[in-house]
Amino acid sequence: MRGPAGFFLCSLLLAAPHYTEVAAQDVQPDPKTPCANWMGGAPGYPGHNGLPGRDGKDGKDGLKGEKGEEGVQGPKGDPGDIGVPGREGPRGIPGYPGQKGQKGEGAFIYRSAFSVGLKERAPHPNVPIRFSKIFYNEQSHYDASTGKFLCSIPGMYYFAYHLTVYLSDVKVSLYKKDKAVIFTYDQFQKNNVDQASGSVLLHLSTGDEVWLQVYGEGDNNGVYADNINDSTFMGFLLYPDLDVH
Repeated sequence: MRGPAGFFLCSLLLAAPHYTEVAAQDVQPDPKTPCANWMGGAPGYPGHNGLPGRDGKDGKDGLKGEKGEEGVQGPKGDPGDIGVPGREGPRGIPGYPGQKGQKGEGAFIYRSAFSVGLKERAPHPNVPIRFSKIFYNEQSHYDASTGKFLCSIPGMYYFAYHLTVYLSDVKVSLYKKDKAVIFTYDQFQKNNVDQASGSVLLHLSTGDEVWLQVYGEGDNNGVYADNINDSTFMGFLLYPDLDVH
């Protein structure tokens, strides 16, 4: 067969095996199905859960969030125990001097004192010795005309006397309110000048008198004084009675 019809026939014959091969490839059975796609069975049961996988690596920190609103203040707690005292801090710098205060009263606002000496050589016995040489008598609590000290401020007083002894023995006593408190005796040694002394603490009330006098006869009146030898008598207030002043 020649001509165009023959050429067409030859073409069909050559293409037939190719289409048969394509058809055969389209109908291949699924290897996963038991019956190769021509007889499907029932679905199987789900398998068991597998073991958990291992923990993954920690992720990176995220961005810092915004600050939240302040919460409501809670109730006040119980006081805690007192802690151990801390170490002493460093010494501070000295401050500036303060203003000068007002002048206060003196510590010794009550004063009473005297110091006197003898002028005449032999005072009369059994009467107060009148010491008329005044060393100190600012408050005038000692009376030179009587030889007596008059207490104006009640309190504790100290009295003392130092007498020069010459020509005869000396016996003297210190009196308080017509009563002898202490006695002093000194025996004179010929061709010599001696000393006799005594002292005492006395509590006096207002109006009490204190003085010194020779007791006995004239043979015991060797109290002496001249321009180079003194016989002295003194007394002063130690402290007043606070309940009175």
